[in-house]
Amino acid sequence: MSASLSRLEFIQLLQRLADGWNSGNARQAADCFTEDALYTEPPEKQYYSGREALYKFFGGENGRAGEMNMVWHHIVFDKENQIGAGEFTFTYGDTVHGVTMIKVRDGLISNWREYWYASPLAWEDFIKKNSF
Repeated sequence: MSASLSRLEFIQLLQRLADGWNSGNARQAADCFTEDALYTEPPEKQYYSGREALYKFFGGENGRAGEMNMVWHHIVFDKENQIGAGEFTFTYGDTVHGVTMIKVRDGLISNWREYWYASPLAWEDFIKKNSF
């Protein structure tokens, strides 16, 4: 039987991922993904397959050259289908604001597809004209 996440557990999973990135802990971040996870940014910008590939991408044992900072803004989750989405700001040198679609399987991220836009604006200024 597979583990099914609640909305709160999904949010906690995403925060654990962000905490791993923010602290430079590539193992913690990679462990939020299934062994066979897909991490993509269409069209063909980023493509990583499997937890170990993600561990290396996230910095591996040596860590990343600079600090990473991930902040979640809005998170939605469909418990029945185990699919969620989140708006985020991510800084690693440049700052980007984006959204990711996430499929969960057995309590972990099995598919991550992200879209983002580089901008020096703070999140509040970035969305000012497009807020709900």
